[in-house]
Amino acid sequence: MRQPSTQAATRQPASPGRTCAALRALAALGASLVGTLATIDTARAADAWPVRPIRLIVTLAPGGPIDQTARTMAPRLSELLGQSVLIENRPGGNGSIGADLVAHAPADGYTLLFNVIHLSVLPSLGGKLTYDIERDFAPISLAAIYPIILVARQGSSITTVAQLIARARAEPGRLSFGHSGYGGGTHLAGELFKMQAGVDLLQVPFKGSAPAMAALLGDQTDLMFSDGPTAMPHVRSGRVISIAIASPERSPLLPSLPTVIEAGLPGFDAYSWGGIAAPAATAPEIVRRLNTEVVRTLRDPTIRERLLQIGAEPRPGTPAEFASMLRAEIVKWGKVVKEANIRIE
Repeated sequence: MRQPSTQAATRQPASPGRTCAALRALAALGASLVGTLATIDTARAADAWPVRPIRLIVTLAPGGPIDQTARTMAPRLSELLGQSVLIENRPGGNGSIGADLVAHAPADGYTLLFNVIHLSVLPSLGGKLTYDIERDFAPISLAAIYPIILVARQGSSITTVAQLIARARAEPGRLSFGHSGYGGGTHLAGELFKMQAGVDLLQVPFKGSAPAMAALLGDQTDLMFSDGPTAMPHVRSGRVISIAIASPERSPLLPSLPTVIEAGLPGFDAYSWGGIAAPAATAPEIVRRLNTEVVRTLRDPTIRERLLQIGAEPRPGTPAEFASMLRAEIVKWGKVVKEANIRIE
């Protein structure tokens, strides 16, 4: 009988190296499949989004211009998204408390941030933050800017920028300006004015725009760099003197009022702003959908008119435009904070 050959009958065991290589290949294939499935699941979730209410975190107290803007936008945004947009106020820490909440929230499109000028200033103020304003958020769109109006107390002899500069140079440190708090837009506008005009003004901080305006109305301060919503009722009633708009262009709120630039201080540019952002890892599909609906909301004639009535100028745009503006604001106000030696009080 013919015996089978030894070569055919004997099977050599696989070498350890080949076994490890095979296992690595299987592991890589498994990881690839898991990644693919995760991508598919994420895409499906983004396609289905939103399926439940969305929280929009406002980092300031209720009643102010930022809060009013968010609440004016929310009903229309809810209609367009097919889910309720719920405003949740988380004031404190110049906005850092609310920003921290959103930065560490799930990146699923259900927790959004109403980003404000304070958050672009905080990195320069020396405090310890638990998030990075550029790295940890995905910009959606700028929502509105809030013109800052330079006003004087009723009965003041100062009615123009030229008169203010001349008086301040003649009496250094005698004229005072009130503002809504350290590091806010109205404080920084005053510091920027001092730097560019080469004058010494006494800054007087208050806990909010309302008490700062009350002090001006009570003749406790001479001037105020005021947000538009706070100043407008008193400008219209004649209880304060409007001197100039701090924005680089005239405002539709007061089209006849010159800018500080027009009044003789070239390059002066200061305003407050607010916009919407999501956690950084939010799916691009969700970011695009949010941008589309935020822009549609801000371009709605009814919404636009309501925002103008509260002193907010709608400024919808792309995520890239908002990101670029944020970077510029961080650099700009960082220089002012450093030169004016501003610290969190």
